[in-house]
Amino acid sequence: MRSLHLDFGTAALVACLVGLSGCNQQAPQAPPADTRAADEAAVRAASAEWAKVAAAKDLEKTLSYYAEDASMFPPNAPVVTGPDARRKMWTTLFAPAELVFSNGATKVDVSRSGDLAYEIGTFEESFKDDKGNPVKLVGKYVVVWKKQAGGDWKAVVDIFNTDQ
Repeated sequence: MRSLHLDFGTAALVACLVGLSGCNQQAPQAPPADTRAADEAAVRAASAEWAKVAAAKDLEKTLSYYAEDASMFPPNAPVVTGPDARRKMWTTLFAPAELVFSNGATKVDVSRSGDLAYEIGTFEESFKDDKGNPVKLVGKYVVVWKKQAGGDWKAVVDIFNTDQ
């Protein structure tokens, strides 16, 4: 009889603990707020400002739109990764005489998680070649943006090429 009493007591204790464990369950958390519209506006604003500083050939401000580990994929050239390599590439891009540059986003799409976005767009540039002849280029680009810890958006991938 005593062993039956211990078994009953143990079973009661287990049942009680199981019942109490249900009290520690938290209510399901609501999904995070959908910030895609605000994030899209922030990426578009960053892109527009980046276009302005690039058109003004402001090297430091142009470079400031990249994340530390960002890569560029320029046409007919190897991948450019790292601050020094990006600086060298932009110095080359700004070098042609009488350079006039413009670009604009045609689409920005932000991930549901709100930490990544991509932008597609077009660009035009004109300049004088080494012989003084006018050159006009028309092309397209893709930029992948990543939201940084402080909430700023920085480019992590920048690819561009001409339509010709």
